Amino acid sequence: MKYLPRAATALALLFVAPAALAQQAPAPAPATQVKDADPALWVVKDEDTTIYMFGTIHVLPAGLSWFDEAVRKAFDASGEMVTEIGEMPDPASVQPLIMKYGVNPTGPALIDRLPADKRAAFAKAVADAGIPAENFARLKPWFAANQLSLVALMKAGYNPASGAESELAAAAKAANKPVSGLESIEMQFGFFDGLSEAAQIQFLTETLGQLGNVGPEFQKMVDEWSQGDAEGLAAIMNEALRSSPELSKMLLADRNARWAEWIDTRLDKPGVVFMAVGAGHLSGADSVQAMLEKRKIKSTRIEY
Repeated sequence: MKYLPRAATALALLFVAPAALAQQAPAPAPATQVKDADPALWVVKDEDTTIYMFGTIHVLPAGLSWFDEAVRKAFDASGEMVTEIGEMPDPASVQPLIMKYGVNPTGPALIDRLPADKRAAFAKAVADAGIPAENFARLKPWFAANQLSLVALMKAGYNPASGAESELAAAAKAANKPVSGLESIEMQFGFFDGLSEAAQIQFLTETLGQLGNVGPEFQKMVDEWSQGDAEGLAAIMNEALRSSPELSKMLLADRNARWAEWIDTRLDKPGVVFMAVGAGHLSGADSVQAMLEKRKIKSTRIEY
């Protein structure tokens, strides 16, 4: 069976961390046309607590009008916002984490750790990215995959600092709305770093195989998100992660289970919460909603 990996696009559905690495990217060019988007929104309720669950994409093109209608109404009605990592960290605080989790100061160079038949593709990808080869020599495989994915996205015209979280964060700040995180940027780096060497190398080599197709693949994902097509997003996740059970467990199932537990606990406290996490977490068999169902907690799609 032919397999087209979508490792790079999976990151935009599941992790804020890659966008945090490029938050100083140039501002996107103004859109010439504005296109209406209606991404999916769910709600969990009990007698005195309401938790809205909104699926984001961490990198978006200019010109999408999504922060309106039911999404804006839910946000405005909420007393607090919860995202994957809360407030985006400043670059100075991220750099030490890169050194801790993304760099391997000893042992063979990264290219020498790859399968022999993948080394030429890796060298070409680094050269095409316009980055000196020595800058990649000490990177861990997971971090190299992230960096190459970011460059490919930017070459395709995307600004990795322009995700839904950026607009939500600005609105929360303007409304003086408290913002907290389910995780931290260090936790997210640690998840990747905790992958086995084999899983990290597989992640990198699969990323190499689809860098040239990032633009079209990403546009498909944005279109499905804009249409509120949770099943379409689930299909992307299934294809992106099916070759690596370890990656799927770490990226998706384990985190969704923890977040469902957080929601279960948060329901004990009155209030209205706007929860915004990567859209991939709210679709598919291992979604947050599926984990909530195991806890006998009902989530409802808000139609608009």
